[in-house]
Amino acid sequence: MVGKIADDLYELHELIARKKGVTLVTQEILPDHLHLFITAHPKFSPANIVKIFKGISAKKLFEMHPEIKNKLWNGHLWNPSYYVGTCGDTTKDVIQMYIETQKVR
Repeated sequence: MVGKIADDLYELHELIARKKGVTLVTQEILPDHLHLFITAHPKFSPANIVKIFKGISAKKLFEMHPEIKNKLWNGHLWNPSYYVGTCGDTTKDVIQMYIETQKVR
């Protein structure tokens, strides 16, 4: 994810968060993966949040950039795996700083 595609994905994440009522604290889109730092109501399980973001962003990105579908493994934008962590003893500032130091663009 680079260039215009990364920019569009960044904006899509902002839109999805607003529409679903979750707070997107920060995000970073790297060429081969991304980081989202989200705060959400407990009614959303982490698995559902991932499903929402992956599902909507894939659909919209394919509409905006149909050419990328041919460059992907079996036409899927996202790998089915993901990592979820909680703040626990780590402060939000530490997590946000980590994500922001991953910037490439």
